Amino acid sequence: MDPLHGMTLEAILRYLVIKMGWNAMYAQVKINCFRIDPSINSSLTFLRKTPWARKKVEDLYIKEVKKDASKV
Repeated sequence: MDPLHGMTLEAILRYLVIKMGWNAMYAQVKINCFRIDPSINSSLTFLRKTPWARKKVEDLYIKEVKKDASKV
């Protein structure tokens, strides 16, 4: 099953922010919208225009979901 199925980019970001926080997200994916004045809106704007960064965020989300699933 595809963990991205039915997930919006906003939902992915919100999940990661709650689970990790902006600093940990920046440590994993080095994009300035996670470091300089981070917000959901600024991140969405950047990620929608930048396919390579979106892919990295989606990959981070998949990694974290799999990590959570393995704890159950």
